[in-house]
Amino acid sequence: MPDNEDLIVVNDGTQSIPLPLAKLKRWQWWTLIIINICFLLIGQVVAVLLGRFYYDQGGNSKWMATLVQTIGFPILFLPFFLFPSSKETSTTPTTSFSLPIVLLFYFIIGAVIAGDNMLYSVGLLYLSASTYSLICATQLAFNAVFSYFINSQKFTALIFNSVVVLSLSASLLAVNDDPDRPSGVTNGKYFIGFMATLAASALYALLLSVMQLSFQKLIKKETFSVVLELQIYTSFSATCVSTIGLFASGEWRTLGGEMDSFGKGGLAYVMTLVWTAVAWQVCSVGVVGLIFVVSSLFSNVISTLSLALTPLAAVVVFNDNMNGVKIIAMLMGLWGFSTYIYQNYLDDLNVKRKQTDANVNVLSEASTPLLLE
Repeated sequence: MPDNEDLIVVNDGTQSIPLPLAKLKRWQWWTLIIINICFLLIGQVVAVLLGRFYYDQGGNSKWMATLVQTIGFPILFLPFFLFPSSKETSTTPTTSFSLPIVLLFYFIIGAVIAGDNMLYSVGLLYLSASTYSLICATQLAFNAVFSYFINSQKFTALIFNSVVVLSLSASLLAVNDDPDRPSGVTNGKYFIGFMATLAASALYALLLSVMQLSFQKLIKKETFSVVLELQIYTSFSATCVSTIGLFASGEWRTLGGEMDSFGKGGLAYVMTLVWTAVAWQVCSVGVVGLIFVVSSLFSNVISTLSLALTPLAAVVVFNDNMNGVKIIAMLMGLWGFSTYIYQNYLDDLNVKRKQTDANVNVLSEASTPLLLE
């Protein structure tokens, strides 16, 4: 982590500190991390609860539930005014890829995000908020695998332990006879919801690793403004795909009836969709911010923490039933999260130790000519 002195960029296969961030003081570094963590935790918990509320009160459009996950992307323009863009002092050369190729990359990622959001919408339709969140926690295990192959992340014993524990946690939920599933959901629909959520978690973890790789190989610019641009362009693409899906499926014709029959009234229907869109974008700022400041792995770890908190919030808000299987699955998820955090702590110590050794060597080499004189 940065201290009061400028740092050398470190990259040992587990973590790299971009030069602009390396110039931050320690308290500035941690403040930036804490802000992004709060955005991610609050945004994701609120978004999931509002998504479940939408279905509980009579909403039934999967494409609308998908659309609101990205349509709020104009909110991301606000950070451009709140946080001045840092100079592009990346240690890597300027990208050799043309603008059309970069835009094509943004469009493809956005289209995949739209598909991923649809899977999440299907999962939340057929599962209770607590079960849905616990299954989503498996994305940490998927991210470990993808980070190993794509981002050269070390696969340590602690990470392997997390993968096993989280996999077992998902297996418990797969065989759980959940009495608190939404009304009218059969065993077949429950299985569809489980598999859709599991697939969405795997795809989301893959997207995080690809985003981190794109910063290193394609975009080759490590400024906060570039991170926001990535999120804005991909969200715009995902919004376009979701809008096409909404009209192509014919679900747009049912929206008027949904609003009229919404359990809490038409105004509540509109506000539910609006605040769901806002919450997802607040979460997105935290996700991409942590990818930029730390890594995709750490971003996914914090995202998993929010998924462990969501079942508790669902118990309070929706009176979800936390049976023994769910409690065990949640505790296993927290254990997997804890071992991941500890591994990240060990990686941080290793980075600081290497940096200290490098600085000592530089000072030694600088003092050698004086000693010879």
